[in-house]
Amino acid sequence: MIDLRSDTVTKPTKEMREASFHAEVGDDVYQEDPTVQLLENKAAEMLGKEAALFVTSGVQGNQIAVLTHTQPGNEIILEEESHLFYYEGAAISAFAGVQPRTIKGNRGAMDPNDIEGAIRPEDVHLPETGLICLENTHNRAGGSVIPLETMRETYQIANRNHIPVHLDGARLFNAVAATGISAKEYARYTDTVQICLSKGLGAPIGSIIAGPQEFINQARKWRKRLGGGLRQVGVIAAPAMIALTEMSKRLDEDHQHATQLAEGVKEAGFELAYPVDTNIVLMDVSNSSFNGAEMVKRLEEKGVKSVQFGLDLVRFVTHYDVDEVDIDNAIKTLKSINGMV
Repeated sequence: MIDLRSDTVTKPTKEMREASFHAEVGDDVYQEDPTVQLLENKAAEMLGKEAALFVTSGVQGNQIAVLTHTQPGNEIILEEESHLFYYEGAAISAFAGVQPRTIKGNRGAMDPNDIEGAIRPEDVHLPETGLICLENTHNRAGGSVIPLETMRETYQIANRNHIPVHLDGARLFNAVAATGISAKEYARYTDTVQICLSKGLGAPIGSIIAGPQEFINQARKWRKRLGGGLRQVGVIAAPAMIALTEMSKRLDEDHQHATQLAEGVKEAGFELAYPVDTNIVLMDVSNSSFNGAEMVKRLEEKGVKSVQFGLDLVRFVTHYDVDEVDIDNAIKTLKSINGMV
């Protein structure tokens, strides 16, 4: 099978497995795991933040950020198809007791003027705006890169209104690869940032939250409350370090494969929902004889795994474990399904 469902399906490399086997370990709840400490220090340095915290997943990282930044009864501003709103099981309401204020973005990017207009004034009838959340790259917008200038303007608005900004940077290093702008520069326009190490970077598990030291101290307690206290976790942090420092340098290859696949989608007679910025291709089948579910089923029958992304959209994600030959074969499959081969 050619698995294009997500970059989360990547397998750890041989180097990662060996690093895990040889890792120095200690009880991280006591902050005694030297490998975790190296990872957290390196991540904080790369993101330009005072401190960082290793967590089990991107969702856990995002939820810890919301819990640490906000109070129950707050409202948070976020894009209407952001991962935090769309795919995290309403955890912001279930755990943090906050309500979402969603804004329609342009390819995932909220207009800073719309954000400013959504900030609540002081009024006994209204919730307080407790947090602004951004997502870069934006999953449901086809891996779109949020422009740095948009982030800068948003951060200036947030600062004027004394509201923190959290970045869901699950695929931030894809934005770095696509633009040449450093992760530190993107993170500069945030108070806190979460990055996933287990997507395109290929680690078997884990994410990072980074921000001010005081924030990370509070976040560590929320991690414990959520059952995320980690023990001899150097065996996971060692491959995560390779993901952060080495695998982040090869994402251009995934982007090239995504561009190759996007051209093939058009050659096969289908349309793209969005231009391709990074490693996600959203195919629109609304003008074909298939809906999204039917297309996903037909593809899998012919050896290509994908996911339905709305009634008439199919998502493909390129990653370390697919190569140019796999992409060529996926394109041939699309053509055969559409009666072109």
